[in-house]
Amino acid sequence: MSERPIRLLLVDDQQLLRAGFKMVLGAEPDIDIVGEASDGVEAFELTRRLVPDVVLMDIRMPRRDGVAATSDIVEASLKTRVLVLTTFDLDEYVVGALRAGAAGFLTKDAPAADLVEAIRTVHRGGAVVAPHILSTLLGRFAEHHRPENDGTPAVLEALTAREREVLMLLAKGLTNAEIADSLTVGETTVKTHVGHLLTKLGVRDRVQAVVLAYESGLVRPGQ
Repeated sequence: MSERPIRLLLVDDQQLLRAGFKMVLGAEPDIDIVGEASDGVEAFELTRRLVPDVVLMDIRMPRRDGVAATSDIVEASLKTRVLVLTTFDLDEYVVGALRAGAAGFLTKDAPAADLVEAIRTVHRGGAVVAPHILSTLLGRFAEHHRPENDGTPAVLEALTAREREVLMLLAKGLTNAEIADSLTVGETTVKTHVGHLLTKLGVRDRVQAVVLAYESGLVRPGQ
């Protein structure tokens, strides 16, 4: 018996864009579009009622934007993951969405194949953000949110020295393979370290871990 399709909610204030996404994504046999919303208020209401697997969320919308709607969904502990769509990749709204708990983001001009694969990745529990874009984004905006002291943040004290080292390399945009090469260990070992640090930090994925690394001051802009 095959797995059930990914239940997807489309959220965008432009009806023509929603229609375009519906045409492309509705043709995929493993994606089932269960609803559409035109703003963040409606997005949260439908997410709470329909509990889709993934919400494809526009950032800038009337009444309540995608950042606030993402935060609403995460705080409600709904079993739904959010993939953000944005016009510009280096956008403070994107940082806000990632901090709020989004599993990743894509630009609206991304190829259809990339969008489909991103939805599948997020549904599997993965994160969709190019590492170099994430580090650039957070590095740019972390300058305005510097920690008050230079001591080790309490949230990081549970990490071993090696796990903290792996987190720093993640935050600098390195892939698992690049981290393995940098530390002269196997990629499987790196994956194990990443899994352990995600559990200890209480975050869902590497995107959230990188956000925390910048917010805590473990990694600083230009470091």
